[in-house]
Amino acid sequence: MAAFIIWALVGCLFIGFGISAFAGKKPAGFWANAKMFEVTDVRKYNHAMGKLWVVAGLVFILLGLPLLDGQNSPVIFLTVIGCLVWVIAIMIVYELVIRRKYQKK
Repeated sequence: MAAFIIWALVGCLFIGFGISAFAGKKPAGFWANAKMFEVTDVRKYNHAMGKLWVVAGLVFILLGLPLLDGQNSPVIFLTVIGCLVWVIAIMIVYELVIRRKYQKK
C-alpha cells in the first residue's frame, strides 16, 4: 500500500507539471537542459503540454495499480512494461505531434 501511495504522489507531480503548463506564460519545456525552440502560439502550445502531462500523470497512476496486489506479485510485470511503453509514448507524442505543430519553421 505504501508503494502505491508513493507511486500516486509521483503521478500527482506529473499532473502538477501539466497544471503549471496550462498557466504558464513562457513555453513549457520538455527536455531537461535543452534549448527551447521558438513557438508559434505559446498559449496553445502550453495547453497541449498541459494535456500531455495531465494524461501522462493519470496513466502513470493507473500503471501503479498492480502495486496494490502485494509484494512478489507477478502482475507487477504489467507496471514495468507499461512504464516502458508509457515513457516512449510521451516522447513520441511530444516530438511527432506537439513539437511539429507548434515549432516555428
